[in-house]
Amino acid sequence: MSTENQPPAPGRPGLATSVRMIATLGIVAVSSGLLIVFVYQGTLPLIQANQAERLQNAIFEVLPGAESRLAFLVTEEGEIEHIEGEDADQRATFFAGYDDDGNLVGVALRASAMGYQDVIRIIYGYDPDAETLIGYQVMENTETPGLGDRIATDSDFVASFEGLSVEIDEATGELKQPVDSVAEGAPRDDHEIDGIAGATISVDAVVEMLNRSLNEYAAVIREHRSEIEEAGHE
Repeated sequence: MSTENQPPAPGRPGLATSVRMIATLGIVAVSSGLLIVFVYQGTLPLIQANQAERLQNAIFEVLPGAESRLAFLVTEEGEIEHIEGEDADQRATFFAGYDDDGNLVGVALRASAMGYQDVIRIIYGYDPDAETLIGYQVMENTETPGLGDRIATDSDFVASFEGLSVEIDEATGELKQPVDSVAEGAPRDDHEIDGIAGATISVDAVVEMLNRSLNEYAAVIREHRSEIEEAGHE
């Protein structure tokens, strides 16, 4: 028996119906995509403003006594360049903080490393004259609440960064004694920070990023210390 002109089987949509369904789904998908783009574009300036304010606050938090700051870029040739403009904070390698008289208080550097859950991002204050750290703050982390996230909230852990010795070897340009951690509550040397029980991976990530960042930039900052100081008086 010929089926050429028979209607579609019950429960199965015909070609026209299928086309309409696909078209409807396509319109919904495009509309949703456009809505996401419009929302993102609309909120982006607010997000960027909040990020800029948070960075500004963090710089002054890790550089106690600083009243103003400038952004600097370390070039591929190992020189430094004072940079300005809307994208200066994103491009900057470090930020120099100055007191009311324009004297250098220290520099703030950002660093990051993979933690237990995701990338941890920090900012820390470095005194190139005393060769010590003078501040530390976690900018971004998704570590386990009550364990890994203590790298941001544990007062003893945070306090162990203040005065941390980061002396540079003049011959190699790297740390004489890399930053290390000890068991929570154990005696520590001046180049060691407190550990956190149950958060070894998170603490090790902080140690790793500090050593990598200091080995890369501390010697450059010390070499150009007078230029950084002079910029504060301009």
